[in-house]
This record gives sequence, structure tokens and C-alpha cells, in this order.
Amino acid sequence: MKTLPRLPAARRLATLAATVLLAACTTTPPATSATLAAGQQATVDGSIVSVDTTPWTYDGSAVVRIAGANGEVEVHLPARWNLCKAPPPEDVQALKSGDRVQATGTVSEDGALVVCERAEHGLRRAR
Repeated sequence: MKTLPRLPAARRLATLAATVLLAACTTTPPATSATLAAGQQATVDGSIVSVDTTPWTYDGSAVVRIAGANGEVEVHLPARWNLCKAPPPEDVQALKSGDRVQATGTVSEDGALVVCERAEHGLRRAR
């Protein structure tokens, strides 16, 4: 049985380094809301990816996913707007993928944006 010749150590090291470098380039995740710090106030501009109002049926928060400069960010819309200082968004049911919006709120521990705590918070169509 014939064996293949061994590569010199420097070439093996270069091949390994190139493989690791290429793997790092192809597996780097896109930016996410992790760049937003919990507890801070933030404004995100972007396009709607999805709208899920199902949680409102059990007093949960509706979730609007926005793709913006920070990657995808979840915007939470509480079911009970009467407990919020912010005005409710206009016609959430009419929002759809691709709509341009601006969301202002408080960043939660999981990186979501909650639009309820202050009067200036909200989810608005971009003009």
C-alpha cells in the first residue's frame, strides 16, 4: 500500500490557519439586538420582518420583529395599553412585512425593545 507524502510543518500550519480563517468568516452571525444594552432607552428604525399578535389573546405582548442597523430586534407591544404611559400604536393589525417603522422604548434583559414605559415610547410608521 502506497502512502502519500507528508507536507512540511509550515505548510500544514498555513493550511490549518487558512481553514480556521475561512470557517470564522462563514459562521459569523449577523449583528443582533445584543448591541443594545438592557435598561437603556433606544430607537430602532427598520423594516418589519414579522408581526405576531397571538400573545394578546392571553395578556401577553405582541411581538413585531424589525430588521434594522442592529440586526433583527423584537419590539414588544403590551396587551394592556391602559397600563402604559405610551400611546398605543395605530392599527397594529394592518402592519405587514416590509413596512418601514420606528420603535422607541426600553431595552429588556433579552435585548427586546418594550414600548410602554414613557410617553415618548411607541411604534410608528416611518415617514
